[in-house]
Amino acid sequence: MGAYVIGIDAGGTMTKAALFDLKGRELACARSRNVMIFSQPTWTERDADAMWHAAASAVREVLETSGTAPGDILGISLSGYGSGLYLLDREGNPVRPGIVSTDGRAVNIVNRWYDDGRGAEIETMIQQRLWWAQSLVLLGWLQENEPEVLDRTYRVSFCKDFLRGRLCGDLSTDYSDAGAAGLLDCASRTYATDALKLAGLDAWIPKLPELGLSEETVGGVSKAAAEVTGLLEGTPVVRGVVDMGASAMASRVTRPEEMSIVAGTFSIATTLHAEKPKTDAMPILQFPYPLGGWLAVEASPTSASNLEWVVRTVLAQGGEDADLDALYERVNAAVQRHAGRPFDTMFFPYLYGSPDGAPAGFLGMNAQTGFDETMAAVFEGIVFAHKNDIDTVLTGPDAAHPQVIRLSGGASRSAIWSEMFADILNLPVEVPVGSEFGALGTAICAAAATGGHASLPEAVEAMTGIARRHEVHPDRGDLHRAKYPRYRALSAALAGCEEMAHA
Repeated sequence: MGAYVIGIDAGGTMTKAALFDLKGRELACARSRNVMIFSQPTWTERDADAMWHAAASAVREVLETSGTAPGDILGISLSGYGSGLYLLDREGNPVRPGIVSTDGRAVNIVNRWYDDGRGAEIETMIQQRLWWAQSLVLLGWLQENEPEVLDRTYRVSFCKDFLRGRLCGDLSTDYSDAGAAGLLDCASRTYATDALKLAGLDAWIPKLPELGLSEETVGGVSKAAAEVTGLLEGTPVVRGVVDMGASAMASRVTRPEEMSIVAGTFSIATTLHAEKPKTDAMPILQFPYPLGGWLAVEASPTSASNLEWVVRTVLAQGGEDADLDALYERVNAAVQRHAGRPFDTMFFPYLYGSPDGAPAGFLGMNAQTGFDETMAAVFEGIVFAHKNDIDTVLTGPDAAHPQVIRLSGGASRSAIWSEMFADILNLPVEVPVGSEFGALGTAICAAAATGGHASLPEAVEAMTGIARRHEVHPDRGDLHRAKYPRYRALSAALAGCEEMAHA
């Protein structure tokens, strides 16, 4: 008999299930691309039941491919993207499509709340800025534009919590997801009811989910869920954690000196604050960390997904049968060949939006610009965008003072790209062991909750590690960092041109 845990991670692009032993070794993983619904411009929605079927199939697949007996599963837990929104009836069924955290419908709500002064007041109540796909803001949009949804909603829910409801019927949430939603007074770890009242959202307060710990068993796999997942009925289900918190735990972030960076669909920069939430320069997200303290986050859709677009759309010419792995190897080899050489080409990784509205694209190219330089510019531009977010989260007297960066996400798979992060950010970069950090982080919660380890800190200690470390290369770092002020100035100029073009 073995002792294993399963983590489900429903992210922005993929829903994954991974099987781990109690040393954190990944034994099997199954992935399914999420089907997005773009019913109107700027809207990004998801069929919640399709996501559940994908998650259930992934669990069954990891059991079958690994040959693991369902009775050897100690527990299962879940992670998912933060903010966005799922609204459920009394049976846990969605009353409308789920809203994803890349949705942009509520921009005007944010602008109005800041213009009339409520935005600044709400910020202090939730210890983070307002933004358009934040759950709090989306509730405001729905109240104005789909008022009938309010009456049909029994429980406000988030990505991972909807899936857990399908597993065992529990519709609660944890402190990390409630905080990432903008619904929590992070300092007191209670719902920010005064903020909801100030926003005119009083009617939603009774519909907020019960709060609890990430590492708490909240039920057992139901008979219906057992039939579709292959799990035993009654297998313990653990509440889980928002994906940013899961990635930080899987990256072994346990002290304020350690900073988590995720380079995937989003650029995510996360710092740990042990004594109190960060309140001087408000982060875009902030939430209680299951290991104690609070995580402050800056994020933007400016990371490795931009490279994926370049590879799929330009290099593979949109071909479905292209050997993408070979193309990524060519790109990495090109950047490696160009390492340490100065170049003028700049890439602005704003294909999915930018913090200041600048368009994506290349600048500084000429007829002599080659493939190696072009690919180096893509890598560099994405790291520059990360630096912009990192500089923001490290602003103010409350800022953390990290001594090392823990890098996860797609960019961490490339050694030369990881080195570029170290050179540009001027800090050593450590790449944690593993690949599915959201799934591992929430599986750690399952291990702690079900007795696989005595506590959450002990589970992190036993199930995580560092695969490699990259020191700062001073000469290469100087070359990149000398370009960064020009990158920021050109980005601002491009944003101004874009604004004029649409005036």
